[in-house]
Amino acid sequence: MLKGNMVGLRAIEKNDLDQLLEWRNIPELRQYFREYRELSMENQQRWYEKIVVEDQNTLMFAIIDLNTTELLGASGLCQINWVNRNADFSIYIGKNKMYIDSEYAIDAATILSKYSFEELGLHRLWAEIYDFDEPKKGFFERLGFTLEGRHRETYWSNGMWHGSLFYSILDREYFNKFRCD
Repeated sequence: MLKGNMVGLRAIEKNDLDQLLEWRNIPELRQYFREYRELSMENQQRWYEKIVVEDQNTLMFAIIDLNTTELLGASGLCQINWVNRNADFSIYIGKNKMYIDSEYAIDAATILSKYSFEELGLHRLWAEIYDFDEPKKGFFERLGFTLEGRHRETYWSNGMWHGSLFYSILDREYFNKFRCD
């Protein structure tokens, strides 16, 4: 288990799937995810087997409270490109529909960033979010990610088109921030 100040990142287990599915299907949270439809347990189990268990280019973690071991959310590195040493950074806190908060999510993201750069030797972490995702805009800025671009009208939601925003952080930026904080 990877440990932070308040949370730990551990392997996602089969007994986490019911809770993760419930959170992924909350409309207020789902609007921020790439899934456009409600997921079934069959969808969830296929995701677990295909992505979590078998995909060598994805590392997914359960976020747990270190004091209670309660499941809080999920985080991971997706679409890992081992040659070019970059990965898509994914995170959410499902407990109490928090999505992104100022404590659990930051602690989990700090752990995952440290693991990415210091253990895996990745060069770049990146994330795509939708332009209405205000919680993650501030979140990525706080973590030292840079807004590097926008793709226009990539996502249809609530009767209108939204753009995608792309954030990233390089290993040298992470190490500079880590040494200065």
